[in-house]
Amino acid sequence: MAKLKFGKWLGGTLGWAFGGPLGGVLGFAVGSAFDAASVTVKTESGRTSQPTNHAGDFAASLLVLSAAVMKSDGRMLKSELDFVKKFLVQQFGEAHAQQQILLLKEILSQEIPLRDVCFQIKHYMPHSERIQIIHYLFGISKADGHVHELELQTIQTISNYLGVNHADFNSLKAMYFRDTNSDYQILEIEPNVSDEEVKKAYRKMAVKFHPDKVAALGEEVQKAAKEKFQHVQNAYENIKKQRGFS
Repeated sequence: MAKLKFGKWLGGTLGWAFGGPLGGVLGFAVGSAFDAASVTVKTESGRTSQPTNHAGDFAASLLVLSAAVMKSDGRMLKSELDFVKKFLVQQFGEAHAQQQILLLKEILSQEIPLRDVCFQIKHYMPHSERIQIIHYLFGISKADGHVHELELQTIQTISNYLGVNHADFNSLKAMYFRDTNSDYQILEIEPNVSDEEVKKAYRKMAVKFHPDKVAALGEEVQKAAKEKFQHVQNAYENIKKQRGFS
């Protein structure tokens, strides 16, 4: 493997993501071929030698969970790799994205302790960012136009481990799988609720999924969050049109 610098292939220094089971997966993938001086590692006392980069922790989590979903059906599709690469290029630039894709391929070759990795992420990452991860994973699985049942099961398992509740998971799923009740599922309500309850649900979801909640994670993450937020707005507009209220 070509020599990589931690500070470059992950777009910044790492904090909590380099410890525990998540760090074990990353460390195994990179092996001994890195410049130890270029990474910040939290010690048991919690001290760091330089400021950590929360966007780097988020990116590390995405790489490992992306691999878990891509491995689900026993295939590694070009469309899925292209989806991940596009995200990484827009987030970190072409050069860093190339290094991260190489790392992703190394992660794909190993067993991932999914439960332990997710519990670590849940412990350190706020709920709004965990929701964004699930939205992103649905994007990977739909990259080839079809979501394999095993991929869907893996995403649901990840969602459960990350502490994303059933209603939020179904809301995100409905953004990718349309049916007659999708707009209501996105707003986390039943089709028989009152107009006032629809309005209340929209206001609640608009706050929960607002892009500002992930503003610190970089331009591409916020762009994806805006797309998710747009799904909420579209669902509300569709229901208003169907019911004839304003």
